[in-house]
Amino acid sequence: MALSSATKRFLGSILHNRLLSSSFTHADSRCGVGGGGLAIFSRSFSAEVSSSSNQMNLIKQLRERTSAPIKDVKAALIQCNWDIDAAQKDLRKRGKVLASKKSARTAAEGFLALAQTESKAALIELNCETDFVARNDIFQHLALSLAKQALLVEGASQQGAEPFQVGPENMEDLKLYLEHPKISGETTVQNAITEVAAMMGENVRFRRGFVMSTSLNGVLSTYLHTSPQPGLGRIAGILTLEVEDGNSQLDALQRVGSELAMHVVAAKPLFLTKDLVSSEALESEREILKSQAETTGKSQMAIDKMVEGRLRKYFEDVVLMEQKFVMNDALNVKTLLNNLSKEVGSPVKIGSFFRMEVGEGIQRLEAESSASEPVAQLV
Repeated sequence: MALSSATKRFLGSILHNRLLSSSFTHADSRCGVGGGGLAIFSRSFSAEVSSSSNQMNLIKQLRERTSAPIKDVKAALIQCNWDIDAAQKDLRKRGKVLASKKSARTAAEGFLALAQTESKAALIELNCETDFVARNDIFQHLALSLAKQALLVEGASQQGAEPFQVGPENMEDLKLYLEHPKISGETTVQNAITEVAAMMGENVRFRRGFVMSTSLNGVLSTYLHTSPQPGLGRIAGILTLEVEDGNSQLDALQRVGSELAMHVVAAKPLFLTKDLVSSEALESEREILKSQAETTGKSQMAIDKMVEGRLRKYFEDVVLMEQKFVMNDALNVKTLLNNLSKEVGSPVKIGSFFRMEVGEGIQRLEAESSASEPVAQLV
């Protein structure tokens, strides 16, 4: 039966609309967004966003707990199926292994840490590889904690004694209590150093320390140079003043003592008096000066006078009592003490002093492959 053109157009329109509707429904079902599929897709997307947000929070929390690099934090969480406590333990294990591997690397940066009472001071040197780690508050907290512990070392409390050397051999097995938000509780000195090294990702080394006490009739003075906070610095000077009369003016002694501790840092004395200059050092300097004088071509008598004159200058450079006072170069330290003695009405003398600087001698030691540590300048 033949259909009219109008009927054909009507049937074609119906067929086209049905095909178009079928096409959209099929496409929606394939993408999961048609009818119930749209709700499933929305729930799935929301769950993924929520999971990602939780993971970022866990990464942030573990990073705050440990200060470990973000890539290590994320790797530990993934390995431990996002269990933050298990991941923290894993990081500590891996960190200690890493710290052991890095222990041979050069550590010449860091800080000196000072702890003191009225009659005793302890100064330690804690090294790391970079200035960046030295500025970290965890590293600085460890350094200050070690200095406080050094004050308690047995044998370091004798009054009027020469500086008592303390180091890893004296302290590594001692208990240490840390009170930092990211590292707290009781541990040993060695374990604390290892854990901080693991957290920082660098070699951290407790290199050396000294404890100095003053006599009953004396004062102990300290000065720290380049100090980011109380108790820390890169150069330190410690000095004791002793007075015969115990009733002397302590204010005057403390004032001059503080100035002399600063002088020790600035002037770098090696010896307290000329009598204490070692014969080896004196002979070596004399030979150098003699060789220099002989190049002038002058007579032997003139050469001898030149050598003696330059030796006096040498004493002014390296002997504390002969040095010009850095805060008033019109007088030397010997004259300063004479004036102080008159002021307090009793003889005053320097009992002992020493100067220490972060990293001094480390490069030289490594170049020479020497096992001995340089001793701080002390008398």
